[in-house]
Amino acid sequence: MMTTAEDVLGPGPAPEASGKVKAFLRLVLIEHSVFALPFAYIAAFTAMFRLDGRIHWGVLLLVTICMVGLRTFAMAANRIIDREIDARNPRTAGRELVTGAVSVRAAWTGAGIALLVFLGSAALLNPLCLALAPVAVIPMVVYPYGKRFTNFPHAILGLAQAMGPVGAWLAVTGEWSWDAVILGLAVGVWIGGFDLIFACQDVAADRAEGVKSVPARFGVPAALWGARGAHVVTTALLAWYALATDAGVLFWAGLAVVVAAFLYEHTIVKPHDLSRLNRAFFTVNGFIGIALFACALADLAVRGLTL
Repeated sequence: MMTTAEDVLGPGPAPEASGKVKAFLRLVLIEHSVFALPFAYIAAFTAMFRLDGRIHWGVLLLVTICMVGLRTFAMAANRIIDREIDARNPRTAGRELVTGAVSVRAAWTGAGIALLVFLGSAALLNPLCLALAPVAVIPMVVYPYGKRFTNFPHAILGLAQAMGPVGAWLAVTGEWSWDAVILGLAVGVWIGGFDLIFACQDVAADRAEGVKSVPARFGVPAALWGARGAHVVTTALLAWYALATDAGVLFWAGLAVVVAAFLYEHTIVKPHDLSRLNRAFFTVNGFIGIALFACALADLAVRGLTL
């Protein structure tokens, strides 16, 4: 008779534990790391190209772990802090902390593990990354509280996201770079802009609960115009970054794709019709990061970046 793992270990808690892990990953929307990671990679690969012209895979792995770890911590903290607000909003009432699929204790445990992973990876990169790591954590915790005291929490989110490319560049070189700051600002303004769009769907619930945001305070049309302005600024910053780093034609082609995606995004979301908001938020913005990264990497390869 064949002996199985269940015969040796018994039924045990393994399936339940696996289910809890999956519920936690759903809680933090782990797949949404696609928004910030491509821009961190653009910064890292550009820094490697300037450093010695070759890819440092170990550093790239640690950058990835840092980004995912910090984002996981930020999302878990956000969900924990906002759980009572989420419970009163029909759109978010099904989130795992509201339904009990994930307990507050389990969420804090997951957040703590993610934070330790982030700090540990930063320590393995270089002393400057470790020294600045706590600075990166601060806006991640401040952001969920922002909607309680300012009409512009989107700016705090943008600041938090802007740190990714800067940190990735520091990870490679161990030195400060203003070029990375330009790219970081582009990412921050971009994400702040599409957060303005995303917040439009919660205007009624936010006003009822006293949650602050641009759409809740100034209305959906104003928020959408603000998002358009943010994405114009994003385009200008990406062009500045291309000039500062002597980017080639393939990067500029990627920027043209980004502009086209922005135009499409702002065409399908209108003040009187938010039915395609999720397509604009998830599909289009995910495509923007991946498309620009692919073009930037191809450009660096053509210019001499090697494995």
